[in-house]
Amino acid sequence: MAEIASKRPSGKTPVANVRASVSPIEWETRVNLAACYRLVAMHGWDDLIFTHLSARIPGPDHHFLINPFGLLFEEVTASNLVKIDLEGNILLDTGYSINNAGFVIHGAVHEARDDAMAVLHTHTEAGMAVAAQKWGLLPLSQTAMSITHSLSYHDYEGIALDMDERVRLVADLGDTDFMILRNHGLLTVGRTIGEAFSRMFFFEKACTAQIGALSAGYDNLNMPSAQSEATVAKQTTRHDRPTGGPEWAAMLRKLDRIDSGYRQ
Repeated sequence: MAEIASKRPSGKTPVANVRASVSPIEWETRVNLAACYRLVAMHGWDDLIFTHLSARIPGPDHHFLINPFGLLFEEVTASNLVKIDLEGNILLDTGYSINNAGFVIHGAVHEARDDAMAVLHTHTEAGMAVAAQKWGLLPLSQTAMSITHSLSYHDYEGIALDMDERVRLVADLGDTDFMILRNHGLLTVGRTIGEAFSRMFFFEKACTAQIGALSAGYDNLNMPSAQSEATVAKQTTRHDRPTGGPEWAAMLRKLDRIDSGYRQ
């Protein structure tokens, strides 16, 4: 569904050499976020030019990067990502506008959660299907049980263009790492881009498994015990080291073998 792109660049001449204009840590963040966009497209989780992935640039400011509106995810590069502040002002003109719905959702999370260095939001078939089910994500699989203990829900209010919705969204998110936006899609946060991506990978996998299992009918599901769910929750509770490190490095190696253009 189309969303409104209302945040536009200054109209000045775009920066010619982004890498030379930003800090090394910002460039590294840009490379990783561009890779994330390419990987989301590779897995088929993209939605034409819609939905959004964002990453906060380390430092005292809550500046963050988001996709240039109008490009496919497979076209995103480190240089064409758009840097904005919490008011949605474009801070480095790369010649692109941003999608306002992306700013509303991602800006709210980045402002509210210091640990949310990366935020991923998708509209996949499986994700939307589970988001439309009254019971939400069921603890049907080991993968689902690794998520349900840190899962929240946000009721649908329409396309996310209303700034007032931000208050309710972050209140519903709380300190969880996974969110189902009812009748809408999925959202994950992470302390790193790799962590947010890894969480989305398994979130999507859990939703796909649930849709498949429900083909036999709800009454035929084999529901694990509450004790099993509690055990998996304890086993997978996040530790001091962010998850997504080894698997993120592996995904970057795979991406580089296919197309390293995201690094430009």
